[in-house]
Amino acid sequence: MIVGVIGSGGREHAICEILFRSNKISELYCFPGNAGTAKIAKNVDIGTDNFENLKNYILENKIELIIIGPEKPLVDGLVDYLEKFRIKVFGPNKIASQLEGSKIFTKKICKKYQIPTANFGVFKNTNDAHEFLKNSSYPIVIKADNLASGKGVYICENFEESYSAVKEIFNGKFGKANDILIEEFLNGEEMSFFIVSDGVSIQNFGTAQDHKRVLEGDKGKNTGGMGAYSPSRLINEELEKKILDKIIFPTLEALKEIGTEYKGFLYAGLMIIKNEPYLIEFNVRMGDPECQTILPKLNSDLLEIFLACCDKSLKETKIKWNNKKSLCVVLCSKGYPEKYEKNVEIENLNKIKLDNSNYLFHAGTKEKDKKIFAIGGRVLNFVTLSDKFSNARENINKHLSELSWNKGFYRKDIGHKVIDE
Repeated sequence: MIVGVIGSGGREHAICEILFRSNKISELYCFPGNAGTAKIAKNVDIGTDNFENLKNYILENKIELIIIGPEKPLVDGLVDYLEKFRIKVFGPNKIASQLEGSKIFTKKICKKYQIPTANFGVFKNTNDAHEFLKNSSYPIVIKADNLASGKGVYICENFEESYSAVKEIFNGKFGKANDILIEEFLNGEEMSFFIVSDGVSIQNFGTAQDHKRVLEGDKGKNTGGMGAYSPSRLINEELEKKILDKIIFPTLEALKEIGTEYKGFLYAGLMIIKNEPYLIEFNVRMGDPECQTILPKLNSDLLEIFLACCDKSLKETKIKWNNKKSLCVVLCSKGYPEKYEKNVEIENLNKIKLDNSNYLFHAGTKEKDKKIFAIGGRVLNFVTLSDKFSNARENINKHLSELSWNKGFYRKDIGHKVIDE
């Protein structure tokens, strides 16, 4: 079978890598891909926003299945566009993707279907937001309504910080902002919960806890994710049932009521307080770096899962996992999440020894003259599977110290809550 993956990050390299295990795949393409995907797939230099060129290439090369990795083409309606040309696509349509595309869309569903979430208000201009914030209790959470690559969330400790956050969002830091969301601060522990759906039935697809803050000790600015571990230390049977009954099923029911179904990965970002789940946000794709953390644990054929979702036969598909612990550490360019140098060579990559327990997924990289260069903020993902989280982290930190890339940095404390506390 000829398969294509759309995207260029660590998530897409992980999807390609695990797909590549399938003996049913004859050719694998990645649009546009990175230096890692180039080793197992044919990279095609077409941007994820160039719908027509993507469609033409897919049809010309008889690609039989497309998997869309990142959120923006999903929110922009790439699934709907490709399906018009009878191309088989794994991923939610444009309406369903509003669960991530608009935080306010999701909050309205939460309100109507009594899905547990933080109390919130929607504001259309700076003045109204500032007036509200003058009389608010702190800390408080301020969010850009639109896509912001995981960075459009501010946890503000006082009025000055919240004043500045509102100005930044309305001044276009994350693109044009018509509305902002102001939420109460929920004091608990975050967890990522994943399902896969064919529009009729669902199956669980793992749990993880990621580390958003750039500095050790979970301090500093928000990022797209500095590392993760799976499974979450918080998950138990009772909590899983609550997440499904109180959050996942009502959301899928809400989409059906507005005339659409959900096909693809759904990622619930949750706050857990005394074993009770509260929805922080939905993402309509696998998380990054959670995808890189979870997928290596999969024992089933990933291609079969994608096809089952497209053919509405997920209920008959068995998804099998190994019971190892998985930990991922993200190597970033110095300066991330702010300004950083691009086109910097990464040396010593050949020193990293990879096997069925150790994976290296590329994100912001490119290959030129047989050398690997960093071109993004998040550059590489190191993943280790082990019987213990502590052994996994120790192994990754050892490999990264051998790399000795002085233009990069990483957190040495990923998984600290499950290892050190």
